[in-house]
Amino acid sequence: MAKKLSIISFSGDFDKLTAVFTLATGAAAVGYEVNLFFTFWGLNAIKKKQGRSFSGKNPLTKLFGFFMGGLKVAPVSRLNFWGISPKIFRSLMRKNNVATLEELVEAAKVLGINFYACEMAMHVLGLEKEDFIPEIKDVLGVATFLKLADDGQTLFI
Repeated sequence: MAKKLSIISFSGDFDKLTAVFTLATGAAAVGYEVNLFFTFWGLNAIKKKQGRSFSGKNPLTKLFGFFMGGLKVAPVSRLNFWGISPKIFRSLMRKNNVATLEELVEAAKVLGINFYACEMAMHVLGLEKEDFIPEIKDVLGVATFLKLADDGQTLFI
């Protein structure tokens, strides 16, 4: 039986997304099937358009779109210091020869990790599949994702 790891990415925080992609790429590198399910703020990791913009269908979803600026503006979960902390982390990662968040995302693509977006969260936030990177394999509901995750380990980050 093949080893399988499924990760539900709920957070859009820099450090938590780094954990998601570190675990995912590490597992894929040693032969695991890896499924990533991005929901709510976790969708920030797979946003195509980088930077803050008012995207969405109505005033509230446009506001959410502004807060979801993509990887480059993802805040650190604690002590973000007005956006300086992610820059410090990236600098420390490079200095210590550790893959940055952006490098981990690219590695996940190369390793063939399966990316899925949460249908319900997309509806709530006024997002479409076209708002995300082309590597999104599918837009799924929770029941379908759980079926994919069956017979493996599932993590919630």
